[in-house]
Amino acid sequence: MSRPCQLQETGRNNLIDDAKARLKKLDVGTKYDHLSFHKYSILLPLLVKEGKLHLLFTRRSEKLRRSPGEVCFPGGKRDPTDQDDIATALREAQEEVGLRPQQVEVISRLVPYLFEKDTLVTPVVGFIDHNFQAQPNPDEVKDVFLVPLDYFLYPKVHSQNYVTHFGHGFVFHCFEYTNPEDGLTYTIRGMTAKLALLVALIILGEKPNFEIEFNLDDVIASCEKSFLRKYATSQL
Repeated sequence: MSRPCQLQETGRNNLIDDAKARLKKLDVGTKYDHLSFHKYSILLPLLVKEGKLHLLFTRRSEKLRRSPGEVCFPGGKRDPTDQDDIATALREAQEEVGLRPQQVEVISRLVPYLFEKDTLVTPVVGFIDHNFQAQPNPDEVKDVFLVPLDYFLYPKVHSQNYVTHFGHGFVFHCFEYTNPEDGLTYTIRGMTAKLALLVALIILGEKPNFEIEFNLDDVIASCEKSFLRKYATSQL
């Protein structure tokens, strides 16, 4: 291996190792497994491209009944044969974009997201093979694309709305990203936007130029506070 390639490899490994260390500190493991909800898992796939961390996203097929054309992470509902949240996320990623489980190094599970009062979504964060070539399932996925992780701290187009629910305030983020490779513009919003922002905050440790609901000094505590507020309202 030539020296420039060695330096590039070293730089990529250092970037990944630092990100892994930050993510592992916020791993909640099986802490929320006992909760009785409809359970879903999503995979937040990270990789290094051109010296920068990126997240992989999908755009759902227009054929789907639920949220057609929406940008999301690979994922879906737990199957009875799935051993745990991680197994669900990996199975769904393979079905949707052809990502084999052996191409993923799972790093952590983050505080779950409560969706529509009765659905618990567990974010599973992992690094994927940087040479991975997506093979989208056309029945489920229209596009697969990458976004630099720091875009979610310093976006070119971003908006946010404030919603009060049962006396508690929540922030909904919306990012627009134009892919330089094909010129297509994607809208990333809702839960997907919130989780992308969360991972960027955890790994990069920088405050964005817009208001956030997370406390950078104790990210996991602010995530759990937000989750518990939603959990309390779901029981009303």
